[in-house]
Amino acid sequence: MSTGESWESTGATIGRTLSESTPSFDHGVNPGANAPNVVIVLLDDTGFAQLGCFGSDIDTRHIDALAADGVKFTNFHVTPLCSPTRAALLTGRSQHAVGMRGVSNWRTGFPHQLGHISERAATIAEVLKSNGYATFCAGKWHLAPTSDISAAGPFEQWPLGRGFDRFYGFLEGETDQFHPELVRDNSQISPPRSPDEGYHLSEDLVDNLLQMINDSKGIRPDRPFFAYLPFGATHAPHQAPTEYMQKYRGRYDEGWDVVRQRWFNRQLELGVIPEHTKLAPRNWGVQAWDELPENQRRLACRLQEAFAAFLDHADDQIGRFVDGLKELGELDNTVFVLLADNGASQEGGPFGVMHEMKFFNGILETPDEAIERIDDIGGPHSHTNYPWGWAQCGNSPFRWYKQNTHEGGVHVPLIVRWPDGLSEQSGTQRNQFVSVSDITPTIFDLLGVDPPLTFRGVEQLPVTGHSFASVLRDPEAAATNTLQYFENSGSRALIAERDGEWWKAVTKHNQGDDFDTEPWELYNLTADPSECENLADSEPGVAQELIDLWWQEAHRHGVLPLDDRTLELFAAVRHDRSAHRLNGEYRYRPPMAPIPASVSATTGGRWFELTATATVEIEDEGVLWSTGTENSGVSVFVQNRRLVVDYNAFNSHTLVESTKSIPSGDVTLQIRLERTGRRTGWCEVRIDGEACGRVEIPFYMRMVSSVGSSVGHDHGSPVSERYDAPFAFTGTLHEIVIRTPERRSDAETTATAKAEMNRQ
Repeated sequence: MSTGESWESTGATIGRTLSESTPSFDHGVNPGANAPNVVIVLLDDTGFAQLGCFGSDIDTRHIDALAADGVKFTNFHVTPLCSPTRAALLTGRSQHAVGMRGVSNWRTGFPHQLGHISERAATIAEVLKSNGYATFCAGKWHLAPTSDISAAGPFEQWPLGRGFDRFYGFLEGETDQFHPELVRDNSQISPPRSPDEGYHLSEDLVDNLLQMINDSKGIRPDRPFFAYLPFGATHAPHQAPTEYMQKYRGRYDEGWDVVRQRWFNRQLELGVIPEHTKLAPRNWGVQAWDELPENQRRLACRLQEAFAAFLDHADDQIGRFVDGLKELGELDNTVFVLLADNGASQEGGPFGVMHEMKFFNGILETPDEAIERIDDIGGPHSHTNYPWGWAQCGNSPFRWYKQNTHEGGVHVPLIVRWPDGLSEQSGTQRNQFVSVSDITPTIFDLLGVDPPLTFRGVEQLPVTGHSFASVLRDPEAAATNTLQYFENSGSRALIAERDGEWWKAVTKHNQGDDFDTEPWELYNLTADPSECENLADSEPGVAQELIDLWWQEAHRHGVLPLDDRTLELFAAVRHDRSAHRLNGEYRYRPPMAPIPASVSATTGGRWFELTATATVEIEDEGVLWSTGTENSGVSVFVQNRRLVVDYNAFNSHTLVESTKSIPSGDVTLQIRLERTGRRTGWCEVRIDGEACGRVEIPFYMRMVSSVGSSVGHDHGSPVSERYDAPFAFTGTLHEIVIRTPERRSDAETTATAKAEMNRQ
């Protein structure tokens, strides 16, 4: 290299000696001393009416305080499902365009359902990180293919692969709040405490997110942060500490008809709905409260109490988070956004459920049966969801629920607070139409950040969301988004402004119906915000205009082909085992992290054989392999020199114990479970090839649990009552080999697929 030649990759000039050279230092991108932080708090399955400041009697004082000091949006819309909303939120683009028409558990071979966010759509975390921000996420991800969320990866679609510096939370669609399946960065971990020690996931998420921010600000106070806090609350299971459950005891004994009317009246008083709004009639399948049997009312009330306690507890954690930012001196210069991902969930059915896996094992537990365990509701021994009547109450004044493109599924709360940038707008309200894909463009606008045209060498899709920064600054500003499509599993809708009025065309699709002939409904949302008067027959021209616009938007955003498959897709993904089986077998060698249900050996509803090779001494004991939780699962363990299997079918334990002792030294321990009838089966244990114990299983589960397997210990809540978790094996476990059939029956496939669907 000649003297004076520029070293282009660094900007330095390189000469023969230091005196002839000029250094150049890369200090990175600096957003500026006054650049605001950004926080997005996302609630799960929280309906339009369920926050106190939107009409309910649930104590959400901390969220209400954010609204009182910020801007409250009353006409905010999302997608009907969690993963698509998250994809649109984090990219500022259509969920279909970025590859997330449904939950990330599915991959269909079409561009609109990749099971992850397209590389052509950089997330807000990726963009802000490239602009000098520290980026943190604590909570529910649900944006990576479920086949990729084990310790084996790949990790490209985990949070750290999509722009976050740090992550703490869970990757699936739901988790137990007392015994969560946790991930820190790219590694599975166990919760730091037990429920008996006061553990709850919502508290843990806030603890970890505050530590991430404190670590960053303590060392780099000049660097702003982007913090994303997607709670598990209020997705099922509805679980909360005991004191929160007690707070709501008896609160809802009047029933959903009375409570929904009260919440609706409160919404009118608050002005979050126009004064001419009607309360939509009860949805199909929701009975009048006074017509319900006593036990059904008792069960429904307790399930609603659990929901309220769960939301109240989450609100207190949001308050702790806000206090933490205030103590750091960072709160007022933080763009703070709070929203829900979709409306209240219909997945509890007409009665509500004590344990979701019972339903998908063909056990239709009646309220009279469920009432026997009513005091478990909301605690660590429950996995509950509330009934349709309370879900519609939570979506007041609207019709239908999560998964539906009617207002009950897509119309939810939004609050934006930024005192340093919007001080004159504190405590104000906006009624302009806004959609979830508009949030990221708005944040970019407020920060003065331009989304990149290419990112990591990949040409980017256009950001199609509309910044509503002008609406934030001026309550009289016109809505910036005047045309928005919706679609979920064939249900479709389009909202459009037409001559100063807002119209909506919508169809509620039932799987298998003809897309071309199923009826569309038409509503004038300006006159009828709760979709009570269908104008499709009286305004056919308007209806056809909006339907035609829907198809145009569908082509523009990559919505097609219309695909109403759901259960079939869960089954196809869940049982594509080619990548997870070696020579037709699952081979596990400890130490191993817990294995998520989506990638572990599937043992429900079919025969399977487990072989453990180990070196054992007389005093050794512990779990060799387990799957599931204290509510339902299977555990294989050594205790008192015996090989034991505990088959826990919803707290009904079938135990088989070897009749001979396990010898010292190298040993082969085997179990075989086999289904013999629609609901029956048997289990046999063998030691060194010799059968030495067999029992009949009165109820053979088709779907064991949403929680996966562990090797050499029992992570989470203990499957068996014969030990306390983790009850780690004290001998030397060399290998676990599990053999299962290559194919399962159609009935087995459908049962497991339904269980997967319910988890989302």
